[in-house]
Amino acid sequence: IFSIKYQPLRKQRRLLCHDDGARRSSTMLSSATATAARIDRPMLKRQFKVVAEKFPTFLPGDVERIKDKFALKLAARIERLPVKVSFSEDRIMSSCVTPLMRKETSPVVLLHGFDSSCLEWRYTYPLLEEAGLETWAFDILGWGFSDLEKLPPCDVASKREHFYKFWKTHIERPVVLVGPSLGAAVAIDIAVNHPEAVESLVLMDASVYSEGTGNLATLPKAAAYAGVYLLKSVPLRLYANFLCFKGVSLETKWDWTKIGRLHCLYPWWEDAAVSFMTSGGYNVTSLIKKKTLIVWGEDDQIISNKLAWRLHGELPNASVKQISDCGHLPHVEKPAATAKLITEFVRETCHRKP
Repeated sequence: IFSIKYQPLRKQRRLLCHDDGARRSSTMLSSATATAARIDRPMLKRQFKVVAEKFPTFLPGDVERIKDKFALKLAARIERLPVKVSFSEDRIMSSCVTPLMRKETSPVVLLHGFDSSCLEWRYTYPLLEEAGLETWAFDILGWGFSDLEKLPPCDVASKREHFYKFWKTHIERPVVLVGPSLGAAVAIDIAVNHPEAVESLVLMDASVYSEGTGNLATLPKAAAYAGVYLLKSVPLRLYANFLCFKGVSLETKWDWTKIGRLHCLYPWWEDAAVSFMTSGGYNVTSLIKKKTLIVWGEDDQIISNKLAWRLHGELPNASVKQISDCGHLPHVEKPAATAKLITEFVRETCHRKP
């Protein structure tokens, strides 16, 4: 099993950032890949030295088949923390990536999209840490790598309470909550119902206008299980990568497919997916008053970037930043640009504190 050690290589371009009001320079990762010039994957300022390192024992064994060094590095840091919720007798051992150190500034909590995991943030997470932000990556209940052997409900209310109890137990400070795709609906739902937990929001290519899971909520159980079996399938996951990313080699898309479906290999995944599907899903229509940054890929083929301006018009304290030559997942395609926008937003929000 492999992970990554870094050694100095050469000077890279630097991003100026603020830390407690003082200006300091922090090295940002440059964009470039051999297989995809369009994909702004970070090439760290230090060259890779691959060494053996154990992954958490609770990860599916297929993690060893992944080649992406950034995914392996983040996977090695995933841990499970106990969360006590009202809908389960036992504490849920909840998967997340925790910060290396606590900061006086607001913590940043990264959610993920529909049926995904914290590994979505494999390229952007290290950039945010290098910018000096206290960064958490959280797996939404029912997805990711939490222990759901004693299957709890995975509907909207359960997902919301699970996050809130995690926040109450392990963070307990207002956070900048970052939600990509369906994670944006999760973030808004949390902010509306638990405003004390959320200082501000970053919504990325937000899936907030679909009315829940629609007709899927009325499917017979047998049909629902057939549907999630298809959702888990390699051809469908690979096809999703073709929709989301252009100019990426087939080898890279194949590796990203393995990363994207790794959490689906748990025996409880199908039950959790059906629980969410038949519950009706998210129908987020409430306006929020939190300061909000809306980030959108200009070439999003999944959710039109025109909805960025609709969302902007409906939120009283929001700004929009679009990322050119970028599709539905800016934190995968353009991690340097995404990290820069989040970092600037967090520092601006912190500077406005009394």
